[in-house]
Amino acid sequence: MSLVGLQPVQAQEKFTYMTNWYAQAEHGGFYQAVATGIYKKYGLDVTVKMGGPQVNIVQLMAADQADCVMGSSDLQMIQVREGGVPVTTVGAVFQKDPQVLIAHDDVKKFEDLKGKTILIASSAHRGYWPWLKAKFGFTDAQTRPYTFNIQPFVADPNVAQQGYLTSEPFAIQKAGVKANTLMFSDFGYPAYATTISCMDKTVQTRTKAVASFVKASMEGWKSYLADPAPANALIKKDNPNMTDEQLAYSVSKLKEMGMVTGGDAAKMGIGIMTDVRAKASYDFLVAAKLIDPAKVEMSKSYNLSFIKDAKVMP
Repeated sequence: MSLVGLQPVQAQEKFTYMTNWYAQAEHGGFYQAVATGIYKKYGLDVTVKMGGPQVNIVQLMAADQADCVMGSSDLQMIQVREGGVPVTTVGAVFQKDPQVLIAHDDVKKFEDLKGKTILIASSAHRGYWPWLKAKFGFTDAQTRPYTFNIQPFVADPNVAQQGYLTSEPFAIQKAGVKANTLMFSDFGYPAYATTISCMDKTVQTRTKAVASFVKASMEGWKSYLADPAPANALIKKDNPNMTDEQLAYSVSKLKEMGMVTGGDAAKMGIGIMTDVRAKASYDFLVAAKLIDPAKVEMSKSYNLSFIKDAKVMP
């Protein structure tokens, strides 16, 4: 006897989202929406695929290996579009970019870093570094490559390094080094971070799925900040190197700094982006000569209708 037909079978639409790094608390809301069945509630069967330092997530999305990806910032995604990949950003979880410079405790402000060695990743030259140079008068001669290892910083009191607010400061604290963290967004750096960015064709041909994914993801973030345990179990499964202590530190920082729920999100909903901020990001890229405005229209690099409709209040 066949049992088929006794229960209504609801087909979930498959949807793949690719992150930009190893699984961590900074991706928590997406994992939470998987772990707690929020995506299923919206008719989606979502796979969160983990990125990493050697993974070109945009290339994989362009090759149909993912439906949408996590841009590290809206700036990065505008540059990708200028480079010829038709990608649109439809929301941004972090209202501020968590990028920081970490310095030894004699450094109290950005200006104190003049003349010191600053370790930055190669990608920084197309992101925050031109902004820091223009704002604080730093020079390229000060920079050395950052290898995602804190040891050079720990060993040399004359060195500062890049970091992510929720990550490296914890490792440095654990190493017993007194350090100060200087956050770009506190000084007017315009970028959003942790975006949902999709190919134009996905936005056009799977509009309903994208809308569902955006809304469900923001519900996932609200749920994660309330009780991160379900997502953290999945994060540790994907990334066995992740510790409970690091996860707890990151979540506490996300809350303390209002990364997800502060700024415009407090009034307009989690994941919100505004035309004013989007324009500030675009204008910075043009002013820093990081994009050619003739090659990328600002209005095409964003589609804010999905996130404006989502309205998931913190």
